[in-house]
Amino acid sequence: MPKKTVKDLDLSHKRVIMRVDFNVPLKGGIITDDTRIRAALPTINYILKQPGTSLILMSHLGRPKGVVNSEMSLAPVAKRLSEVVGKPVIMAPESIGGEVQKMAVNLKPGEIMLLENVRFHAEEEKNDPGFSKQLASLGDTYVNDAFGTAHRANASTEGIAHILPGVAGFLMEKEINFLGKVVENPEKPFVAIIGGAKVSTKIAVLESLLSKVSTLIIGGGMAYTFLKVQGHSIGKSLVENDFLDTAKDLLQKAKNQKVEILLPLDHVVADEFSETARPLPIASIDIPDGKIGMDVGPKSLAAYKDKIEKARNILWNGPLGVFEFKDFAKGTLEVAHMVAKCKGISVVGGGDSVAAVNKFKLADKIDHVSTGGGASLEFLEGKSLPGIAALQDK
Repeated sequence: MPKKTVKDLDLSHKRVIMRVDFNVPLKGGIITDDTRIRAALPTINYILKQPGTSLILMSHLGRPKGVVNSEMSLAPVAKRLSEVVGKPVIMAPESIGGEVQKMAVNLKPGEIMLLENVRFHAEEEKNDPGFSKQLASLGDTYVNDAFGTAHRANASTEGIAHILPGVAGFLMEKEINFLGKVVENPEKPFVAIIGGAKVSTKIAVLESLLSKVSTLIIGGGMAYTFLKVQGHSIGKSLVENDFLDTAKDLLQKAKNQKVEILLPLDHVVADEFSETARPLPIASIDIPDGKIGMDVGPKSLAAYKDKIEKARNILWNGPLGVFEFKDFAKGTLEVAHMVAKCKGISVVGGGDSVAAVNKFKLADKIDHVSTGGGASLEFLEGKSLPGIAALQDK
């Protein structure tokens, strides 16, 4: 069911309270990547253009576990936001309480206030109704533009939407639309590239994609569990022995549903899992004893290219190798370029693949780069996300 967005409400002369995902990386109090702040700008700017409207933003940062931690204060975010939005951002000393209430009431049209980290209160992650009520009392209308936290039933993402009318911001709307098309009615050929370290974290997504894709490319550390099931030697590579039967079942289901599964055909290996380890190309599927699979080789990449070029829809979630080590980043880098060049609709989700696309400066060539790691995975698994379910239907 489509959700109402900020465009479906009359926001004029309202105090809007909006959940954003400003969980940005900080180093010594300095923001090292402001992508998430910039992603919220279209919704922020739209709301502030409405006559007589003021805006209160709330977010979490890190995992303070319900206690105040000055290293996880949103103060650096308020400073950066004021720079990108081109106007002062009032930093609240707290996320609830009498003083914050007074500041909210005194907001003038066009002004923005950022609440302090909502996770400084244990009640946030407990989805405490009293805490939701205190947050809701600050505004007249609720907007959720934090897709990255939509899979969490927290007070600021789910609880508040049962008190104030809740709608989606533009970023949330874009996530629902792009990921929704992948889940509901993707145009064929549909190629999904699923990488990452472990089968255990991706099995639900692999199973849900089987009924939708033409080709499933499985890479990264989890590929070795599948290769082992097929009887190949994998040396000292990562393997989840508890998931061998699961991998076997998935391969059988794919065969039954006539879904092509592509596993690595060759490898780049090393003696140890280390950034300084020497890369050694292996031209066969089998990995010699004592060696660890760290990346895919040229044969694998040629096979992937053939499928990706012809895709009408492409989904990529998870790296193909240990891309954070320079000598083992080639597979992920090449796939990122293939996805960027693909003429079909491209969607990239999951923290590491998004990081790869940003690192290789290809984000503007991808149709949609998802802002939610865990949230995008759960959405693709077909789960209902509490932060979305609580918003008003159109």
